Amino acid sequence: MGSYDQIADLSLKIDSYSLDLIEHEVSPEWTRCTTIIRISGEGAEGCGEDVIYSEGDQRRFREEGRNFQLAGEWTLAGWSGHLDTIDLGPVDPEFPGSRDYRRWAFESAALDLALRQAGTSLAAALERTAQPLQFVVSMDMSDGSNLERLRRIHGEHPGMRFKLDAGAAWNDELVAELAALDAIAVVDLKGMYEGTPVDSVADADLYTRVAEGVPDALIEDPRFTDETRRALHPHMHRVTWDAPIHSVADIQALDTEPRVINIKPSRFGPLRRLFDAYDYCDDRGIAMYGGGQFELGLGRGHIQYMASLFHPNGSNDVAPAVYNTAEDTSDLPDSPLPPAPSPTGFRWGE
Repeated sequence: MGSYDQIADLSLKIDSYSLDLIEHEVSPEWTRCTTIIRISGEGAEGCGEDVIYSEGDQRRFREEGRNFQLAGEWTLAGWSGHLDTIDLGPVDPEFPGSRDYRRWAFESAALDLALRQAGTSLAAALERTAQPLQFVVSMDMSDGSNLERLRRIHGEHPGMRFKLDAGAAWNDELVAELAALDAIAVVDLKGMYEGTPVDSVADADLYTRVAEGVPDALIEDPRFTDETRRALHPHMHRVTWDAPIHSVADIQALDTEPRVINIKPSRFGPLRRLFDAYDYCDDRGIAMYGGGQFELGLGRGHIQYMASLFHPNGSNDVAPAVYNTAEDTSDLPDSPLPPAPSPTGFRWGE
């Protein structure tokens, strides 16, 4: 029985739902907004987090997303099929991945509610045990501006490992310093994004510098040209993918089968696609790690829960959210996080 089959027939009764906007001013130029979707039925509530990055989309959703026809009695799989018939907009069409993010929010909320109504937990439904969760700390190091913070966290938490965004600042001196830390688990080249603030050009010299200078790190999301493909050819066993992966079909479409891959739940949208990917990787012996989308609420716990069940020992980019905001980094939690599944539902750390 596949993982999704173990939850597909859970009963689900929905009476109503509501939307709560969360805001966090990251900088004067950017306010991060997410929306908590609360689905209610039979005196219980299930929650999910919409992680669409467009502030405009989130604010429009709060005003225009309150009248979807969601009420009724379903199985979890039947309700997912019902969602196929609903336009869960408004979503900017220039960012088609946003539709998966919103779908994930609704489906994770429904999963939470169905499990609570059944009086069981996700771990119990899947017959898996939540494990201590290894995590890495993610930083944008493309311009070198976070180097002092990296040094400080590494000094205060010497066992911590990091996932770093590479960029133009990665000269020989910076790469040598990063390598000397012996703490870099993943280098994200950001080569597979288009039309976003984090787009990065394919640079064979940078790819060579990363691959040779940080020889133990995974190399995530390169953009292949003739030059970059030659640069990474000796290191293909370390190449992994994130942004292009939304389904099993996307994994199968890669030029070569990866040894390890980033399974980011919100990219998959429907629960079936996510659980099918977990099963596919397990069956093929493809190692996994997970990641998030700057969640501001309980969505962070959702991805930590999934990682704890399916790939607890990976280079999981699921650090507690306080790592993004804390000025005092000395008291931040260390990896691994102890298992923290709630007795019922799809909740972590309650």
